[in-house]
Formats: sequence, C-alpha cells, structure tokens
Amino acid sequence: MELDEELGLQPAHDYGDDSIVHLEDMEHIRLRPGMYIGKLGDGSSHDDGIYVLIKEVIDNAIDEFSSGFGKKISVKINFGEKKVSIRDYGRGIPLGKMVEAVSKLNTGAKYDSKVFQKSVGLNGVGTKAVNALSSWFKVQSVRDGKTRIAEFSEGKLTKDSGIKDCKSEDNGTLVEFIPDAALFGNYHFINEYVEKRVWNYCYLNRGLTIYYNDKRYYSKNGLLDLLEHNMDAEPLYPIIHIKDDDFEAAFTHINGQSSDYYYSFVNGQHTTEGGTHQSAFKEGYARVVKDFYKKDCEPSDVRQGLVCALCVRIQEPVFEAQTKTKLGSTHMAPNKKDGTNDSPLVKTYVLDILKKHLDDYLHIHSETAEILLQKINQNEKERKEIAGIKKIAREARKGASLNNPKLRDCHVHYNSNHPRRLESTIFITEGLSASGSITKSRDVETQAVFSLRGKPKNTVSTGKEFVYKNEELNLLHNALDIDEGIENLRYNNVVIATDADVDGMHIRLLLLTFFLRFYPDLVRQGHVYILQTPLFRVRNKQKTLYCYTDEERISAINSLKGAEITRFKGLGEISPDEFKGFINQDMRLDPVILHKDFDTKGVLHFYMGENTLERRDFIMANLKIEDDESIMC
Repeated sequence: MELDEELGLQPAHDYGDDSIVHLEDMEHIRLRPGMYIGKLGDGSSHDDGIYVLIKEVIDNAIDEFSSGFGKKISVKINFGEKKVSIRDYGRGIPLGKMVEAVSKLNTGAKYDSKVFQKSVGLNGVGTKAVNALSSWFKVQSVRDGKTRIAEFSEGKLTKDSGIKDCKSEDNGTLVEFIPDAALFGNYHFINEYVEKRVWNYCYLNRGLTIYYNDKRYYSKNGLLDLLEHNMDAEPLYPIIHIKDDDFEAAFTHINGQSSDYYYSFVNGQHTTEGGTHQSAFKEGYARVVKDFYKKDCEPSDVRQGLVCALCVRIQEPVFEAQTKTKLGSTHMAPNKKDGTNDSPLVKTYVLDILKKHLDDYLHIHSETAEILLQKINQNEKERKEIAGIKKIAREARKGASLNNPKLRDCHVHYNSNHPRRLESTIFITEGLSASGSITKSRDVETQAVFSLRGKPKNTVSTGKEFVYKNEELNLLHNALDIDEGIENLRYNNVVIATDADVDGMHIRLLLLTFFLRFYPDLVRQGHVYILQTPLFRVRNKQKTLYCYTDEERISAINSLKGAEITRFKGLGEISPDEFKGFINQDMRLDPVILHKDFDTKGVLHFYMGENTLERRDFIMANLKIEDDESIMC
C-alpha cells in the first residue's frame, strides 16, 4: 500500500461476483453507443450519430428495394420536433416477430442469404440501435391486409397494438423516432447532410424514387449522375461509365486537383474511408492505363486529377467497424463452411473488369485516349518540377519537427485505430494568445492546436510549389498529413478558431481559400468547421450566461437583474477555465458545406482574386456598419 501511495496509484476495488454485470441488449447499446453508431455528436458533422440512425433505417428499406419489393421510400424530418419518419413499400416486417426484430440484438432476416442476397445490414443491430438511442420510437408493419404497431422509449416497449386488420394500407414498414436528447444533447439536423445521403441512395439504386420532405429524388443514370452533379470543374474528357454484373464505376479527369478523389460504395453503403474495393480500383486503373500506352509511368501521374464514383456489390461484406465506412472483405463472397473459398478476390474481380472495359474504351475512343495521355504527361512534368522544392521543404520540416512551436499535438489521431479517432480535432488559431487559452483548456487526448503567425498568404492565384516554399502553409499541410491526399488525414475535425472581428473573418477566408485551392477533398468530405465562441458574457452574483448573438445578449440582460456585460473582442480575452466550456463536446461548430452547384473556382476568384469593379460594387451594396455604442449597457 505504501508503494502504491508513493507511485500515486489508487487502490483497486474488490473484484468479486458482484463485479460481473449483465446488461440487457438495449442497456448495452445506451451505455456504449460508440460501438454501434460511432460518435454521438450534435449534428454539426456529417458522420454524427443522428445521421447514422437515419441511415440504418433507410438501409433496411433499400434492402427491400434491392430484393425487388417497393420502388419508393418516403423520408420526412420535422426539424422543430426533431422527429424522423421513414416509410418503405416493401414486404413489411413479419408481424409475429416485429417487436423482436427492432428490440433484440442478433435478430433479423439478414442472416438468411436466400432472403437478402447482397445487403448492407448483416449483423442484426441497426434498427435496434435506433430504438435504444431514441426517446420515442414507433414501428408499424403492414403485410397482406394485416398490421401491427409498437412504441418504445429508450428501447423499452411501451405499447403494442397486436395484429389487426388493415385493408386500406399498402404493404411495407413505417419507422418513426426522436433521438434521445439525454444522449445527443442539444442536437440539430442539417438539411444538406440528409439530402446528400438521399441523393446517394438514388444514384446507387436506379429505378428507386425517394420523397424527402415531399420533394422527389430520382436518378436515371446512376453513378454517371453522381459524378456530373458533384464535379466542381469541367471534365477533360467525357465521363467513362462502366457497368458489369456487381460492379459500376464512372470516372474522368479534371484540372486543378492535386490528387485522385473517390465516391466509393459497397452494397449502397458510402465507404468514406475506402477499403479493398477502392484499393483494387486504384491499382487496376493505373495498371490498365500503363499497359494501354505501354508507358512505364508513376501510378500517381496516371491518377492525379482523377475523380471517380465506384460501387461493388458483395455477398455478406465484412466492414472494419459497425459504422461500415471501410470495406475489409478480400473476396466477393464469404468462405464456405469448410474454410475454402473459390469466390474471386475483390482485387482480381475489379482488375479483370477494368482490363476488359477500360482497355476497349480507350481503343475505341481515340480522342479520349489522347487527352488522357496529355494529362498523364502534364502530371509527370509537374511532379518532376516540384520534386526539388518538396525535398527542400522536407529537410526544413525535419529541422523544425523536433521543436515545432506552431503545433501542440494530441495523442489520438484520425488515421489510427483508436476508439476515439472520430473525436480527433485540430484547432487552427490566430496568434499565440488565442492558442494559449485553447492549449491550456483542451483535451490533450483528442485535441491539437496549430498557431498561425498573423495572416496566411492568399493562395488563390499561386501554384502548389508556393505551399512548399511558404513555411507556415508547409507546416500546416504536413501537420494535417494531406500532402499526398487526405487518406492519411490525422484529424477528423479541422476547426478554424479565429476572432469574430474583421481580421478574424479575413483569416478564415484565407484558410478556406488554401483548403479549397489545394485540398478541396478536405472540405468535400466534411472535415472543416468554424468554431463559434461567445461574443458576450452576462452575469450577476448568482448566474453567468454566455451569448453568441445580440439577441441572446438582450435576452440574458432581461433575465438577470443587475447584470454585468463583458464583450469578448478576441479569443485571447477568454480565460482557459472559461474556454474549456466552449471546446468540449457541446462546442458550437459551423460546418463548411459545399453545395451541389457550388462554383469553387468562380467564388474564389470573385472574393479572393484581384480587385474588380464587380467586387467593389458588391461590397458597397452589402456594407454593414455596426455602432459599438449599440452594445453598451
């Protein structure tokens, strides 16, 4: 005991029979939600739990459609009540087992491969997790003139109608739920995130119609439509669209992109972290193109500027996590019971299809083949020109890496397998005073801080070599580890934390210009945020309120008698003890979202390019002058 005390160790509690605890299915999901839906979040991030709940229910409806039942799905979100309603027109959950199907783990029809051949939801967890993590959950199934309705709270059954006649309703399943605020906090749904998911379902399931809040979504050409609707630059050549059995891909090259970019899917699941199918395509594409031109070129030269939408359908896929963002399957079908597997490797399957279709396409379309060769040669030339600059930058970085005053790193990174990897965050701050407050109040496990010195350079008209020559930008992109693309991104959340004044806003724009100019994938995949910190502190002897807007300030003043009002003019004025409350799990983050029709190049040049008469007129027409006296009390 004395040695324990000397080492600062706490004595362990007794380990006996009472230490062995059994949790019911729903209790376990609520206690360990991260095992089932990844992170909780408040809805600011596209991968927050409330969107995973929506996905899990729609996945079941998609599996019905894929099996040939029901050509439409209705999705409704009441943003005020935070209630989600999803109705499919498939076969409906078998009525006798409906309650068990949504409340008992490892219960479902997805284990029977004769019923669901190539499904996403294979582990009998999805809808149960939605049920357990909802304060209110309702399920109704309609099958052949009969129906049953059940309601739950926190996964526990509260009402069951039993099986009744229902002659007027079409077959199918209705699921409604309200995520539990006790778990998700003051969450909110962002319409753009939901709409993007709805579009992806339509792109991947031709013939399916989804009505989202009564608006119709439908895709005629599948992944070809996905690519056309999401490219932010003109393609160098017509999109190549390949479909063969359980494989589909659409791809082309665009200028101004520093790496290749993929929208990859497995059985309709968006595998944002790729996996074996994406790796197979990348390797196979480079090999087929090199063989076609009989040119020993670098794979990176073949792929730079490539944008691709890719989908494979696999029987019983194996994902590397419950959230299914990365495929781990190596074969197109599971092993047999005796351990043998004569199913083709994913790598071989994808390569054989590319050999057949891509090689034929390039032989037939000689103009496309010529444009592609010019692009490869251009990539090779640029790579060689910049190689010397990158080498000098690497050497300089080595000297600074041992003692880099700009980066205060954290222990957990996004490119690791740590359970908290989704929480990994880097705050990019303005000056040492702001970074000092954040550094002292941050969670050292998951939150890093990068300090800017003044304003970064405007990169709207510079080439990539400028990034390596500029010390600050070079250190920043290496801190993020995105030089060769964002596959090795070290932080899931890249948070711009600047003062809410003119200089702070300008720094935000300069950083966004840098990311959109050279690393647009960082923004496209939803990793970039703006930190909102309070503008005012209103307090009296009994209570302190922090206000983010003038409206909140006025409301706080009216609610607190004899209040003292402090205006925070910069992040450095906020003490570390206070800052801790603004960067915890309840911190306010505004995601940077690129809308489908967003003209990146045009917007950057209008706002950040050379001064023009049009921009001057725009500024004068939208100029807003605030009187400091208006905030005095």
